[in-house]
Amino acid sequence: MATHQQLVALASESGDSLQDTVREAADALARRRFGSRVAAEFAALRADQEAWASYRRELESTHVSDGIG
Repeated sequence: MATHQQLVALASESGDSLQDTVREAADALARRRFGSRVAAEFAALRADQEAWASYRRELESTHVSDGIG
């Protein structure tokens, strides 16, 4: 199925306009790509033992008095 046909079908199923459906698809793609970048950067951090230890020390020394935990 062509991309345009898929978008038209998705818009029809939801009752949204084609423009809103395209916007939602673009937003979902942006979120997915962002998540992939974060996961890759976190994996790289964990692979570097010195950087990971530094990150963990900083994490443990950080205290936020927000009343949670």
